Amino acid sequence: MSETLTEEEMRQALLGGLINTPAESGNREPRPVSMPHQPKRAVAHKSLSPKLRVTLHVTKIYEGPVEIFVHTANTLSTLLAETEAKAAAKKKNFRYFELISVESV
Repeated sequence: MSETLTEEEMRQALLGGLINTPAESGNREPRPVSMPHQPKRAVAHKSLSPKLRVTLHVTKIYEGPVEIFVHTANTLSTLLAETEAKAAAKKKNFRYFELISVESV
């Protein structure tokens, strides 16, 4: 067997006859390659990221009526989760916060 291959032999080896070479162009058409069809499986939408649930007691006025504010953060850092919860509470015009709990979800 020769160690040097012609360009046509290399194409034949790599592509398996899918491409017509100039010598074969009038003789046959390229064969389509049939790939086995794999149906996509339905994936349950379960979050893979870690989450923390932060519970705050919040008020709009000092010593006013207390409301419970719950925020879910996509992080494992309790400090970052607490900061996000306070920022979300500020957007809802609460001014005073008391941290009650930070628990993993």
